[in-house]
Formats: sequence, C-alpha cells, structure tokens
Amino acid sequence: MEWLKAGLGPLEKLISFLQKKADTNDVQKKQVLRELQQNLNVFKNGYLNSFGDDTLIVHLSNEAIKAAVVANFSFAKLKAGKIEPYHITDERNRRYQGWTIEQLFDKIDEKIEEMKTLQKMNGGSVANLRNNTSLTLSNLYYRLKLAAEFIRSDVK
Repeated sequence: MEWLKAGLGPLEKLISFLQKKADTNDVQKKQVLRELQQNLNVFKNGYLNSFGDDTLIVHLSNEAIKAAVVANFSFAKLKAGKIEPYHITDERNRRYQGWTIEQLFDKIDEKIEEMKTLQKMNGGSVANLRNNTSLTLSNLYYRLKLAAEFIRSDVK
C-alpha cells in the first residue's frame, strides 16, 4: 500500500470535510457521504496499521450507495456538474474527466461489489487470485479520493 503513503496529509482534510458535509437533513445524502468518509478511513487505517487486502475488503462498504440507488437518490445533490481537469489532483484519475459524480459512484459501487464477490468466491480471501487485487484496491482508493475532492471543490 505504498501508493497511499503520499496522500495521507490531504486525506485527513478530506475525511474531516466529509464529516462536516454529512451534517444534513437529507438522509440519503448523509448516508452516502458518511460511507465515503468511512471507506477513506478504512484505507487510511489499513495503511497506518499494515492491514492486508482481505481486511480492507471486509471493511469497505457500498450499502449506502445501493440504498441510494434503490431510493432513486440524485447523486447531483452531492455535487452537480462534471469532473473538470482542475478537480483532478492525481494524474491516474484523468480518465474520469467529464464524468458526473453519479458515474463515479457507479464505478465505486461496482468495484467494491467485485472485490467482495471475489473474496467470497475464493473462500474468504483474495490471496492467490489471478486478479490484481492490489491494483484494484489502489484504483478504488483513488476513485474514492476523487469523489471527495470533487464534492469539496469550490467550497472554502
């Protein structure tokens, strides 16, 4: 999880921002923001304590995203518009330029679900899979971070 090392400082600020932003009367919005915050915390604490991929995957959640989809929640309530070049701080996220927050959360949900399914299919562990689970987790982390940065953009 060396890929997380450089981003710990800004990550603390993002997590703090999400905690404040989740103070809302909109239950779906609050749940999605708190889940985003908790997932970022999973990565932060996983790095700080050298937890393995399996531990991270067990503690990642997409339940609020799934509930929001079922409730026909408009993810634009989190942040309207599209991801622009100035929203992107990590070069690897350039591919998401032009995406909406809903598209980004769809991809986040898909990857969390995929990782949890792979883990279940392999007897509770992602060890010895042909899939590059470390890369998938790294990509997931940077998507979560981009979602938080996009939501935070233009907020002083």
